[in-house]
Amino acid sequence: MNGKKPFFLIVLLAGAILLCCNVFVQSRLDDSIKKNKLIDEQFVEGAPPLVAFTTVALGGFRGIIADFLWFRAMALQDEGKYFEMVQLASWIMKLQPKSTASAAYLGWNMAYNISVTYSLPEDRWRWVNKGIDLYHEALQYNPNDPVLYKELGWIYQHKLGNILDDAQRYYKWQMAREMLQILGVHYPDWKKLSQAPAKEKAFLAKLKDQAAFRQKIADAGFANLDLVYSSFRDSGGNMPEKIVKALEKEPETIELMTSYFRVRWLYERFMLEPARIQHVNDLYGDLDWFLPESFAIYWAVLGLERSPQRKNVDCSRMITQSLQVTFTNGRMLYPGKEPSMDFLLIPNLSVVDAVQQSYLTAMEENPDVISFRHAYQNFMSRAVLTMFSYGRYDKAREYYNILRKKYKMGHKAGHVSFEQFVYENWKEEIKDVGFKQFQDLVSGMVLKACILLAYGDEKAAESHLRMAEICYNRYNADRPESRVKLLPFAQMKSEIAKTVMKSLPPEYASRLNGYLTYEVQKKEENAPAGQQPAQKK
Repeated sequence: MNGKKPFFLIVLLAGAILLCCNVFVQSRLDDSIKKNKLIDEQFVEGAPPLVAFTTVALGGFRGIIADFLWFRAMALQDEGKYFEMVQLASWIMKLQPKSTASAAYLGWNMAYNISVTYSLPEDRWRWVNKGIDLYHEALQYNPNDPVLYKELGWIYQHKLGNILDDAQRYYKWQMAREMLQILGVHYPDWKKLSQAPAKEKAFLAKLKDQAAFRQKIADAGFANLDLVYSSFRDSGGNMPEKIVKALEKEPETIELMTSYFRVRWLYERFMLEPARIQHVNDLYGDLDWFLPESFAIYWAVLGLERSPQRKNVDCSRMITQSLQVTFTNGRMLYPGKEPSMDFLLIPNLSVVDAVQQSYLTAMEENPDVISFRHAYQNFMSRAVLTMFSYGRYDKAREYYNILRKKYKMGHKAGHVSFEQFVYENWKEEIKDVGFKQFQDLVSGMVLKACILLAYGDEKAAESHLRMAEICYNRYNADRPESRVKLLPFAQMKSEIAKTVMKSLPPEYASRLNGYLTYEVQKKEENAPAGQQPAQKK
């Protein structure tokens, strides 16, 4: 035992000396890390305590621990223990907060791989949101990484916006429902919201008497403003009645507080900022922020802003593709006060100029790629027809004139009038169809017109009916044989409307019936005196 004592003291002394050396070396290493910016010092100072601790204190051991958690996470996925994975993913993010590849994979894995293991749409929606939340967490640590913005935009563009997932309509409905709760209306005043306070401190600074305000909400039963905000959220965007009563003589304070709550909720739920939304609308037109394509454009724009020289092919492509979808299916219609699964998507014509500009930019940057020119011509032709079908006759003519000017000799627009161009293109659509196919085509236009009427878009419905009747008359003129004659157009329209009303919910059917009744009354009023039906006694 006595022989071992000197050895033990030597080991203890050596350990103490090495520990002192380690402190000295660690101090030198920390100085070197800060000096050479091997770790983002600003990030560490602003990060949560646990993240800051693991980043600085654990040093190289963070990678070893993160690797172990990765193996554990993959094992849990194989075992179907998905909920345990969520916590592990968050830990991995905190251990490797600057690893955007880790965040991108973990978020994508939840939104795609794990979500499709469930059959119920609400379960899939839950896992898609867990993936999105992980991207949000990663962006808090990496606000200047364009990869994360592009990957997050892709989930909205492809997973939620596309039709590949069986639950895609459910996703869109849930997005619209949540956005309506947050914003209160479908199309808010984004400029006004962008000027609203986003933080409690900024909100309080706008009040005339903070002490009096705090006392009033305390008398209403709320210890602090956060509790009022929680009640506002839990009630689906409604201010608590006790607060409304306490501030009934200060409507401007209630309005300011409501705007503050909506801006705060929008950021906490979707990480969207009204000022940036207004910027996107200024760039591309008034987007429908109930739809995922608008979100994809938002994140792609941010990705471009964070990219070197503001150039990123993936983000640019995402903007162009999402704008095209927005043009064809970029407005959500629903008849009631709240979105439902029965929503209808119609074109958002306000973005047509932005889509055209995206093609012009692509052709300018890729002058040798002929496909861009062909795609541009096809889009312009389709845009003329779409805008004409939805009653935007002046805009349709403007795009026809652009085609005519650009391609005087090499395009049909250079040889025919505007009306001929529209009708010839419609004729092209139906030139090879038989009687049954044409009947289905005209019936489809009438059917959509009836649905648009039910949803309250009278202008678009009238344009569809007009095009349907034009095609109907031209078809009958080109085929005078009585055996292939269609039903009289008025009868066809009436029969389709009756069928549609039977299949619609009561509120839809009531609105459509109201329009049809008004149309009948208007025709009777405009009919010659001798042709008006006799009044019942």
